Amino acid sequence: MTIQIYNTLSNRKEPFQPLSPPRVGMYVCGVTVYDMCHVGHARAYVSADVVYRYLSYRGFQVTYVRNFTDVDDKIIRRAAELGVPTRELSERFIREFYDDMDALFVRRPQVEPKVTEHIPEIVAMVQRLLERGHAYVVDGDVYFDVRSFPMYGRLSGRNLDDMKAGARVEVDERKRYALDFALWKASKPGEPAWDSPWGPGRPGWHIECSTMSSKYLGETFDLHGGGKDLVFPHHENEIAQSEAASGKPFVKVFFHNGFVNIDKEKMSKSLGNFFTIREIRERYDPEALRLFILTTHYRSPINFEVELRCPSCGGPLSADAYQARSCPGCGKDFETEAGRRAVRFPALEEAQRRLVYLYETRARLSRALGSLATGMGEILRAEEIEALRAKFIEAMDDDFNAAAALAALSDAARLANEVLDNKAGRSETLVVSTAQRLQDLFGVFSEVLGLLDREPAAALDSLSRRALGARALDPAEIERLIGERNAARKRKDFAEADRIRNQLLQQGIELMDSPQGTRWRAKG
Repeated sequence: MTIQIYNTLSNRKEPFQPLSPPRVGMYVCGVTVYDMCHVGHARAYVSADVVYRYLSYRGFQVTYVRNFTDVDDKIIRRAAELGVPTRELSERFIREFYDDMDALFVRRPQVEPKVTEHIPEIVAMVQRLLERGHAYVVDGDVYFDVRSFPMYGRLSGRNLDDMKAGARVEVDERKRYALDFALWKASKPGEPAWDSPWGPGRPGWHIECSTMSSKYLGETFDLHGGGKDLVFPHHENEIAQSEAASGKPFVKVFFHNGFVNIDKEKMSKSLGNFFTIREIRERYDPEALRLFILTTHYRSPINFEVELRCPSCGGPLSADAYQARSCPGCGKDFETEAGRRAVRFPALEEAQRRLVYLYETRARLSRALGSLATGMGEILRAEEIEALRAKFIEAMDDDFNAAAALAALSDAARLANEVLDNKAGRSETLVVSTAQRLQDLFGVFSEVLGLLDREPAAALDSLSRRALGARALDPAEIERLIGERNAARKRKDFAEADRIRNQLLQQGIELMDSPQGTRWRAKG
């Protein structure tokens, strides 16, 4: 089956036909590095990562480019607030970005250009737009003349009058038209600046991506991604300036991921309902965040349900009580940061429980492969296993539908456990051949979805400790109780042993006895 991709340009799914197969050029707008990344960034880059992974799995030679905007009004303001140079600030948050993306198993693109390293190319593109009559200079600033580009609005599906009426644009009487946007900004005292034919200044936001994408992928390339918030004005402006400069189509396919909503409201810093990836990582396994993101199709909005809790008593809070930073239950006030740390995310807790099950399944397969005879031959339920592979491919071919592909992963885990639960009476060769085929299938899921790629024992240990942290349980105390239980069992005081087991179970700790000793795990 041919991969089908929903193209924002045409508002429909289209067969994916690269310009020069098997080569694929893919550009995704990167971050403006002035602060920590939030869960909206996680969604954007996990979604793009799955597209990149799947195309690579299907045999395409993908050149993936994702930029860093390392000079910008926000960066300049933040650097001034902190009293540090803009370069120092941007380099710090590039490191933080990598730390978060690595934790989410987001693969690094082959090319990650920075704006400040491409100033000559940007100046050259602005000059070309001026020469072609698509731009004009005002007091050292250079603006793109949107009315010079008749196809402006093609991506967002709006005409100029509609966009002007609904746009939030800075009023500037020097511009010929309200929607004209800056290609080059004249510098103000104390701001970073580079020389140009129009005086010292720095690039506008939109011209950066047009310049860097064309440098590394050519004037026309296959795929351009980003969040839906970038459709207008950013991607609309990219199309206009790129096609005006080159006279060629800019991109074949635009794909856009949906918004992240917090309790059904769009997440935004202005509303105060945003959470950074780092905040999530402090309390939840980052792979749980990746799994949660993939449970919803990338184009659909994803709802991040939150439970507001009092930091002191743990009781539930209404939105009003949370905003007032006061708990009506215990009567105590609390600081903003304490309130944020007490917020719970039920979907992430469920994702952690799901990961425990999936990693335990992979661990069972590994144990079967390690303890049984080797050799490949006939396998159990071969048709079902191949059907699951086909189901997975069919889902991913349909506009990278990872949410549907996860159903194949769940079915494979169920099948694996059924095979291992019923191996008695089967030949070892038959069981190990089946386990190997299933393990190979999990390898495909892992390669494409970026899940279940850790060593199972290490992953399960991490997930258990995350669950312990959420309940404020001490591993040393658990081990002490297990020691008391073992002593009770040794003296045949089974009532006491059962009491300790039940006490731990009520706290979410499950004990697993084996000839090698007693292991424990936190249940989600």
